[in-house]
Amino acid sequence: MSPRTNNYLERAAEYGKNITYDRPASGQIYGFIRDAIVSMELLPGQMISETALAAKFGVSRTPVREALIKLANLGFVDVLPQRGTYVSRFSMEKILEARFIREALEVSVVSYLAENTCDDLVSAAEAIIREQKVAAEADNALLFQQLDDEFHQMLAGHTGHQRVAEKIEEEKAHMDRVRNLSLHMSGQYNRVLTQHKAIVRAIKMGKKEEAITAMSVHLREIYKVLATLPKDHPEYFQ
Repeated sequence: MSPRTNNYLERAAEYGKNITYDRPASGQIYGFIRDAIVSMELLPGQMISETALAAKFGVSRTPVREALIKLANLGFVDVLPQRGTYVSRFSMEKILEARFIREALEVSVVSYLAENTCDDLVSAAEAIIREQKVAAEADNALLFQQLDDEFHQMLAGHTGHQRVAEKIEEEKAHMDRVRNLSLHMSGQYNRVLTQHKAIVRAIKMGKKEEAITAMSVHLREIYKVLATLPKDHPEYFQ
């Protein structure tokens, strides 16, 4: 067992002490495992032991299994009969498809918002950007990305179409780990912050075409990462 896995299981044991039963344990466990995968603490291709996790969390295998099923449905893990559960390797095809779908949806989102802007939306977006700046200064990539997710979900939520937010959440799963890795590239925090500010500024001013352009530029950042990542880490890909 690798030191990385040992550390992950030690954290699971600590996390298990704080699992509360006023909400489903499976959801809390899902969040823990998802964060470990997105942060690359659990690497592509690495095995996840349902039994070991249940023991560390101090729960039965049922909530762990439910969490893993949800992760499998989102594309984070592969459940192989008679072999076990493994962190999914990157699929270039799925990443590019997810980016395409997200751009189609999120361009429509900002187009709508630029024509239907409101002070609450702008205030909420600017507050998230301020929190992201603090996370960037602390080099907290996971928190920065969580706030990035919150930013995009908040924009989608203001359209009033719940399925749009849900679809964006579903598709971005294929991009999450790559996005996390990209934050360690030189200047990436500042680029994302600048892009978010441009999106909000265009929405605030009601400039539809500028909002569309700003969102497209933002979502195409992933191409820069994909230009080098497969060469640097071929073991992460299918």
